[in-house]
Amino acid sequence: MSCRPPDASLSRLLQDHASERPRDECGVFGIHGHAEAANITYLGLYALQHRGQESAGICTSQGGEQFVHRAMGLVSDVFSEKVLARLPGRHAIGHVRYSTTGESLLRNAQPFCANTDGGPVAIAHNGNLVNAGAVRRELEGRGAIFSTTADSEVIVHLLARSRETSLEERLIDALSRVKGAFSLVMLTHDALIAVRDPHGFRPLVLGRLDGAWVVASETCALDLIGATVERHVDPGEVVVIRRGRLRTMRPFPKPARGAFCIFEYIYFARPDSNLPGSNVYAYRKELGRALAREHPVQADMVVPLLDSGSVAALGFAEEAGIPYETAIIRNHFVGRTFIEPAQSIRNFGVKIKHNPIRELLKGKRVALVDDSIVRGTTLNKMSTLLRNNGAREVHVRISAPPTIAPCFYGIDMPTRSELMAAGRSVDEICEAIGADSLGYVSVEGLRKLSEHLKHDHCDACFSDEYPVPIQRGDDAPQLSLFKPVGESSRDEAPE
Repeated sequence: MSCRPPDASLSRLLQDHASERPRDECGVFGIHGHAEAANITYLGLYALQHRGQESAGICTSQGGEQFVHRAMGLVSDVFSEKVLARLPGRHAIGHVRYSTTGESLLRNAQPFCANTDGGPVAIAHNGNLVNAGAVRRELEGRGAIFSTTADSEVIVHLLARSRETSLEERLIDALSRVKGAFSLVMLTHDALIAVRDPHGFRPLVLGRLDGAWVVASETCALDLIGATVERHVDPGEVVVIRRGRLRTMRPFPKPARGAFCIFEYIYFARPDSNLPGSNVYAYRKELGRALAREHPVQADMVVPLLDSGSVAALGFAEEAGIPYETAIIRNHFVGRTFIEPAQSIRNFGVKIKHNPIRELLKGKRVALVDDSIVRGTTLNKMSTLLRNNGAREVHVRISAPPTIAPCFYGIDMPTRSELMAAGRSVDEICEAIGADSLGYVSVEGLRKLSEHLKHDHCDACFSDEYPVPIQRGDDAPQLSLFKPVGESSRDEAPE
């Protein structure tokens, strides 16, 4: 797909934002029955840092009492040896967060802790509830007082109000009243409980370490602590670990289809993780190969937009027979904020993170590979930066289809009006980002490549086809939350 040089009026449509990337949602970790539960959880969260860099928290349990520490910042900044020493116990859960719902405030940091008449509970949640607004309004109408703006607190309130007997039954009752994405871990005084929503939007894996049970968002966390991977938690499965024994239930109605987030494979998960059906690195490399077949290009080199485009770029280069060059160097030590000099430097925000190698680029035709275009701001500036550093042509190739719709299941995508591909043709996008040509993997190509995963997936951000109806705004259908006293909240399910 070729296009004209960038038009100034169209380029002005690209607004400056803090980040071009869609921010990942959260990472969760839990361990039951280990003498160093807090330290192991710290390491697990360290491995899951890519899933959330806004806040981190750990809650431990000992002798019927819970101990918690939460703070804003990276895991290594939030926890020190002194802090971890104040978190005793053999059971723990942890959480790293990016705010997909709720403001970026300490009060929204997880795990959420609460005292109930059944004992203390702590919950760490990954995902978004599409009916959270309706649930929250009804709870507030019945006297509930919320201390955060995160939708995860809805689960805690529903659990506290449940009339079921045990805490795991109360959790199941609470989750049966919400819709959307949830992979979560809950810590009670003596148990660790892990749950995935029936559609299976977000990953959750089960492992063993020195006789202890471990649960994490990704296998890379188990790799770091030296745990063995037992299996992935199934969609709709409730895993209860108590006194070293594991019990499993499937209490939720099975949906017509699953909906594992395809963006986990494309961008979010770490390349060294294994998701259901595939290693992430292998999947991304095949995406690059598919991209090269769908959109061949006459170029002198294939250059990844690090780090997210590197594996797909390698597959693209191998399939196309074009040399792979790391012609853009990324600064990995850039914080969330930085001070710009008083004399403004053109494209400062991009240049502080990415610096092209002029000697490699001079006079060359570049195939620039990335995993997605969201708002388009980074690629617009990157195309200019490459040309200013000697590139003769810049051909952009994207290892995913156009992002045309927002996510309501736990990914911090912009609104539809902010998405570059929503309502624009590929030619218009190509012109806006200043590329000589632009090619995306097609939705059909993505789905064909994903057939080997052996499970259904959600690609709503590319197809605008949502597997769970979205309930938002005052005109959203209301979900009845409460049943008469004595009425069972769910069907009995075999353990």
